[in-house]
Amino acid sequence: MSKPRAAALAAVLVVAGLAGAWWFNSSRREAPAGAQVAAAGAPASAASAPAVSITSVAAQQRDVPVQLQAPGTVTALRSVEVKPQIASVVSQVHVREGQNVKRGELLFTLDARTEEANVARAQAQLLRDQASAADAQRQLARSLELLEKGFVSQGAVDTARAQAEAQAALVAADRAALEASRVALSYSRIAAPGDGRIGAISVYPGSSVSPTGAALLTLTQIDPIAVSFNLPQRELPALLQLLGSGGGQVQAVLPEGRKPLAGRLDFVDNAVDLASGTVRVKAVFDNPQRALWPGAFVDVSLTVRTLQGVVVVPQAALIQSPRGPTLFVVEADNKAAQRQVQVLHSAGTEAVVEGVRPGERVVVEGKQNLRPGASVAERSGGAAAGSGGAGGQGGQPGGGAGQGGGNGAGSGGGAGSGAGPGNGSGAAAPGQGVTVATAASKE
Repeated sequence: MSKPRAAALAAVLVVAGLAGAWWFNSSRREAPAGAQVAAAGAPASAASAPAVSITSVAAQQRDVPVQLQAPGTVTALRSVEVKPQIASVVSQVHVREGQNVKRGELLFTLDARTEEANVARAQAQLLRDQASAADAQRQLARSLELLEKGFVSQGAVDTARAQAEAQAALVAADRAALEASRVALSYSRIAAPGDGRIGAISVYPGSSVSPTGAALLTLTQIDPIAVSFNLPQRELPALLQLLGSGGGQVQAVLPEGRKPLAGRLDFVDNAVDLASGTVRVKAVFDNPQRALWPGAFVDVSLTVRTLQGVVVVPQAALIQSPRGPTLFVVEADNKAAQRQVQVLHSAGTEAVVEGVRPGERVVVEGKQNLRPGASVAERSGGAAAGSGGAGGQGGQPGGGAGQGGGNGAGSGGGAGSGAGPGNGSGAAAPGQGVTVATAASKE
């Protein structure tokens, strides 16, 4: 390498070294200033943390009925298979299928000629034996007169008395036979054994029927009607108490939003089912509108007792934790306080709890974003939705509208990196409360 080139290379290296030393010293002087700015910004950010948007409701104090829910099956209180008592032929059918009848209403007429003849024969037999009995009484009276005069022996009188008593017994037997014939004749007219609705009729005029054959029809009582259902055996003491006090309050929940039917507890079985650990019970309902139908399935609600003056909160306020159920209470300074509670009873969307005073406001929406001591802000109408836009990159301003709807709380936009300001806002659906949080980063 020539000397001029070596000298030029050395000069370049010297200049580069001087430039590097200057840049290093300059960076060391600026670093503490940047650190001081970051340190100063941290407490300012914590102090200006936005309040968490929530929805709360006041805990209520009232009487709460304790209800047991169970699926039930509608059963008729009485369902009778109507069969003939005698073998005969159907002469006439007086009702139609699906007809409602009253007790004693005529259903069928059977051919009664044989029974009528039997009645006539029994009547004739009775008249004959009554005549014979009267003659035997006269013979006995004559024998007694002759005995007093000494014309007949005591043995003859005893024979006459025996014949008179035998004829009297025959008359009694004839009367019984006549009554039996009349009963058989009455069986030719088949009447309804009770109130109810007629099912399918299986015979027609001319059909031969007998006591051992198929039923002529089935008569089912519709009003009142029963619902049979099973309840856990642990409820047996309460059920027996209700049964002894008049049956309590039972409701049958009807489909399609129809008004529930009110009834009363009527029966508790005398044994617990070993397989299921449940006891069968039955409730009775007035059914004039035929809202309940035998064989249908309905949901049954039975009120077993009433909790007096208890505190009620929404189920949505409860949080399950390893320590048990908790909830957030809004204190007077709009700070969230986490409270452990004891759930005494749950029904639908409500829970009866201990650990909350009546009138205290409990958080039902937004609790997933809360920490004990956090500041809260009540939503003005409904739940805010969406999240803030992302911060800008480099020198571009950060911003963007929050997306989505529902129960999510709006959150502030991310800070821009570099010199651009970051800005974001949560957007809510129309008619809902809006939560907007803004953050700006300075150069």
